[in-house]
Amino acid sequence: MRFIEHLSSPARRHGLGALLATGLALAAGPACARLVQADLARVAVAPPPGARVPLELPAQDAGTERVTTLGQALAGRAALLLPVDFTCGNVCDPMVSMSADALAATGLAPGDYALVLVGIDPRDDAAAARRMVAQALVDRAATVQPRALIVSDAALARLTTSLGYTAVYDAGTDSFAHPAAAVLLAGDGRVAQVLSPLALTGRDLRLALTEAGEGRVGSLGDRLALLCYGYDAARGIYTPLVQRILTVAGVVTIVAIGLLIAGLTHLTRRRAA
Repeated sequence: MRFIEHLSSPARRHGLGALLATGLALAAGPACARLVQADLARVAVAPPPGARVPLELPAQDAGTERVTTLGQALAGRAALLLPVDFTCGNVCDPMVSMSADALAATGLAPGDYALVLVGIDPRDDAAAARRMVAQALVDRAATVQPRALIVSDAALARLTTSLGYTAVYDAGTDSFAHPAAAVLLAGDGRVAQVLSPLALTGRDLRLALTEAGEGRVGSLGDRLALLCYGYDAARGIYTPLVQRILTVAGVVTIVAIGLLIAGLTHLTRRRAA
């Protein structure tokens, strides 16, 4: 299944993650999505004040294929919740693998936190979820043990509504435009923060998990939509944020080269004199 992911400010501080995601999206091949800009503008994570996920939400555990709940997956622990497309082979895999790397780098024991993946495409089954986890977490199974959950349409609607999470389906390419976001949850289901899974560090994540475990909730902001692709398939050009990042990077590079040339020229003249 082809996949596109969308996000915008305030991820300006995550420029490296944004540029990485841009490269991944471009490498995936020519874009042919039929979504218009108005559709893409709806894609975001905007948790309402006091946001809390429904812990009683029913789900199927992809690992055991048994019925469970979101609360049982959290087991009272602070958790990193990633809504993902289990059949996506582009950006979702790096989202999961980078989150796992950041969790491993925290130095916390696997039992101190939970990594929960929830499928946003109700057509994906447990086998698809297991394949995705296996591919994304090669050589990490001993340190990171995610719970991949399959949920019904109704359960997914409840979860996304509680998170203020909006994804848009593109029938033209059988793909989803959705935020690439990691939602940090306290053990009681409260939304503590929304993070970029493409820009997580072990130190920052350890602090966030510790605070969430103590019931401290950070500022959610009015609207959070994280940039996870740089090629705007609806217009066929770079999105404004990524275009600005690339422009600034280009200007900095040109200035640096100019200064280097000027310095070398000055040094050569001094030696010649």
